[in-house]
Amino acid sequence: MARIKLKTHSGASKRFHRTGSGKLLRRKAGKRHILTSKARDRKRRLKGTTTVAPGERHSVSQLLPYNS
Repeated sequence: MARIKLKTHSGASKRFHRTGSGKLLRRKAGKRHILTSKARDRKRRLKGTTTVAPGERHSVSQLLPYNS
């Protein structure tokens, strides 16, 4: 019998993506607003993407079932 199709969590699909090697990437938090009070080097550190923490990988993967 065919298995039931799973829906991708639309919020998670906008926030996470997978690399070619299978790692999950996310944006860094804290660079949305009130940037004038944050130091230049702090804002520079918040640039770009980083990998999802090991403890969160399983839960994020469940939200993105076909994003392998």
